[in-house]
Amino acid sequence: MKDEERKIIIHRISNYQQDESGEYRRVPVSPLNRWITYAIMIPVIALLAVLGFFFFAAFLALLAVAVVVVGIRFWWWRRKFENAKQSPDEEINRQSETGQTVIIEDAQIIEETEVDRAGKKQ
Repeated sequence: MKDEERKIIIHRISNYQQDESGEYRRVPVSPLNRWITYAIMIPVIALLAVLGFFFFAAFLALLAVAVVVVGIRFWWWRRKFENAKQSPDEEINRQSETGQTVIIEDAQIIEETEVDRAGKKQ
């Protein structure tokens, strides 16, 4: 087979065309084609702008919700930390003022033994 037969020739279509002198000139576009292009492109651009605004608003709303959730979580941790920091001081002050001991209700009994008055375990 000859190489000439296997060649693929691609012709580029553009708005510029070469004239007899070798210079490239712009090919005139008919006004009808220009108006058809505008008539198609204006609604497409308007639709893309509306969709872009919608997705931006949805993203902004999700971002605002995430910021509020993270803010509430940090506020909760700070509140919990401040309560834990203040709680031991209050118990010490209460204990020293009243002279009573603090009863721990969540204690777990590990081993139970009885002691005689003589001090022996049973």
